[in-house]
Amino acid sequence: MLSCQRYRFQLPPHVHYLNCAYMAPLAREVEEAGLRGMARRRDPSKIVADDFFAETDALRERFARLIGSSDPQRVAIIPAVSYGIATAARNVPVGSGQNIVILGDQFPSNVYVWMRKAKETGAELRVVERSARGRPSPGASWNRRLLRAIDRKTAVVATPIVHWADGTRFDVAAIGRRARAAGAAFVIDGTQSIGALPFDVEKVAPDALVVAAYKTLFGPYQSGLAWFGERFDGGVPLEEPWAAREGSDRFVAGRIEYVESYRPGALRYDVGERSNQIQVPMLNAALDMVLEWEPQRVQEYCESLLDPFEDVFREAGFELEDRAWRGAHLFGLRSARGLDVEKTVATLRRAGVFVSVRGEAIRVAPQVYNDRADLDALATALRSL
Repeated sequence: MLSCQRYRFQLPPHVHYLNCAYMAPLAREVEEAGLRGMARRRDPSKIVADDFFAETDALRERFARLIGSSDPQRVAIIPAVSYGIATAARNVPVGSGQNIVILGDQFPSNVYVWMRKAKETGAELRVVERSARGRPSPGASWNRRLLRAIDRKTAVVATPIVHWADGTRFDVAAIGRRARAAGAAFVIDGTQSIGALPFDVEKVAPDALVVAAYKTLFGPYQSGLAWFGERFDGGVPLEEPWAAREGSDRFVAGRIEYVESYRPGALRYDVGERSNQIQVPMLNAALDMVLEWEPQRVQEYCESLLDPFEDVFREAGFELEDRAWRGAHLFGLRSARGLDVEKTVATLRRAGVFVSVRGEAIRVAPQVYNDRADLDALATALRSL
């Protein structure tokens, strides 16, 4: 069992930070990597041509290893989920009379681009909503209705692995099978789960997996990673950075030579200036840490924190999704009496408990830096509501 990792962070002892779904705190080694990167910029003469490629290649290798991919060249370096999803949307053909399937209350980065795609093409945007308001979301039912929404006219299925608002878990392997049977592209936003929940990209076989790095990957803000499958080979990137072209290493060395061909795999989808000498070392340090912990052990650690409190939360008047349909690292507490958002937020803040309220749920996102005292503080605050 993974032990508590709070020593690797600098959270104040009185702060009960149960909000990794909002933003992960910087670990000491991640912060130190950023400081070293800043120091390198004091003397740019020491930054050589290889530095524009070696660290980014290492980043691709780490992320590929984390998600079970055998090909690091399928990993693109992006600044945000919206960038990766927009890249996918640009390269997925959608026609009038087809449909795009998404989830209700999904995070906007995986919604707005599909709204526009549907409007531009005349396709139907098919939104699979959660259960009726005021009730806990039955994950099994939501999953079944999502699968039923995919039919022979579906062009795209765009979902998360766990819902950002309450942690409802989706059977992405089953969704992927259904999408492939329909000939639809399957695009996953893995932001709230990759690194904290086991995932094998070769078993799930999505067409694209897009992840922001500042949550469960513990990286810096405005950094992200995306994996693109064969469906996107030969696609058109959102921009044309010099480093995405074949022979770009020669350009750094001083040779001006314009070429039409891109570097292999998903490297064409990299954001411009992806060789950030501060952010890339930070994200490499963060992925080293996550790989050391292992997603399965992170999930088991979070389960060990939550298990003793399930009945406590229910006795305080809050309902949880069934275990099979939620993440232990991200779950929603829904009040049977209804939720006074302002009172709830104020009460929790006074107790030093940091969570988020999303819709009708108190979203709780424990991580490896939390311990039983953090859950105790949350339970005590909830009882007082």
